[in-house]
Amino acid sequence: MRQSVIAAACAVIALSGCQQPGAGDVSRSLDGVNVIDESNLNDIMLTVADPEEAVAYFQRSSAQEPGRIDFKRGLARSLVRAGKPQSALPVWRDVVGSSEGTHEDRVDYASALVRAGDWDTAELQLNQIPPTFETYERYRLEAMVADSNRDWSRADSFYETAAALTLRPAGVLNNWGYSKLTRGDFREAEQLFVQAIEYDSSLFTAKNNLVLARGAQRNYRMPTVPATQVERAQLLHTMALSAIKQGDVSTGKALLQEAIDTHPQHFDAAVRALRTLETSRG
Repeated sequence: MRQSVIAAACAVIALSGCQQPGAGDVSRSLDGVNVIDESNLNDIMLTVADPEEAVAYFQRSSAQEPGRIDFKRGLARSLVRAGKPQSALPVWRDVVGSSEGTHEDRVDYASALVRAGDWDTAELQLNQIPPTFETYERYRLEAMVADSNRDWSRADSFYETAAALTLRPAGVLNNWGYSKLTRGDFREAEQLFVQAIEYDSSLFTAKNNLVLARGAQRNYRMPTVPATQVERAQLLHTMALSAIKQGDVSTGKALLQEAIDTHPQHFDAAVRALRTLETSRG
């Protein structure tokens, strides 16, 4: 699909280069098709294309037309998608500093800053966005920044707002639950992880965090959540380590054995943990 779109775009460019007498209307029409095809190609590069391929495409396009802000924006997003947020930062600075920069661009810049670990600059960027610009991503980042500042009331408010602004709140509910977990609010954390799983039963991180929240309350019963056999074994392993950490060693050993018995293959991590326990306690 990607090759056919690129070929179509190249064909249009080749045709539009054939200037003939009286062909002005045809040329203008082809220019219009060019813009549509180029826009489609940009979208493909930002979504389904290989991240490194997208980076190369937008780098090449930006070099050819340095005044095009959409190419710079695409390059910055592609670099983040390729796991290179640090490299995306100077590109995002150019985008937000231009006359064509938008509030959404500044949110994306803040997101790249968070990924790069520059929380202070991310907060400065978010503070420049007017409160009337209300999006899920903006408030998700606001919540994370407030978390990093240990400003719990603001974090809770932003997490709640972000969850209300999306039809897929599992990720932000999981983050909110983890925030509660780190504060020691284990019961509230447990409730948030349950909600996250209800929205997305495939979110293993939330399942694992739910086990941690229950284990922190010394509730070592496995939660009733959808899980594959491998996932269940991994959750039992997490619960076992939680029990051992709190001094409930016999319970931990039993959970480790159950994890080993549940896993359809050899569960090396659980086997090694159980052997260590048995050796250390004679």
